[in-house]
Amino acid sequence: MSLDVPPALLEQAERGEVDEVAFVDCVRTSLPYAWEMISSLVAQLKVDGGEFADNQTPPPDEQARGQLLRALASDAIRGALERHFGVRLAFQNCHRVAVFPLDGSSDDRLARFTSVRGQLLNQSPTLRDC
Repeated sequence: MSLDVPPALLEQAERGEVDEVAFVDCVRTSLPYAWEMISSLVAQLKVDGGEFADNQTPPPDEQARGQLLRALASDAIRGALERHFGVRLAFQNCHRVAVFPLDGSSDDRLARFTSVRGQLLNQSPTLRDC
């Protein structure tokens, strides 16, 4: 299961209304490695500036890798994280998460990061099992 959904949040969903703040908190508590990765990249982008901030260190174990995959492969989770942190997220190779500002200043860099060429250039024999 992707998320540990509290009963109250599940009841909200069953009624048709979901508080996004509660959903984001559910993501934070259910996927702590992914949350920490993204929040640290957002902080890095704010402190360092630049076009983007990214992680190039593989997760420490399969559980952590799974958290990144669940967070970034789900449109609902990914979208909620982007809205919460005020960034655009990009993802490569089961671990390379990047955050880009929303203001459009990094559109060209985001396009290069998410391109077929960018994906191919980010390949490594050590990542074949991810």
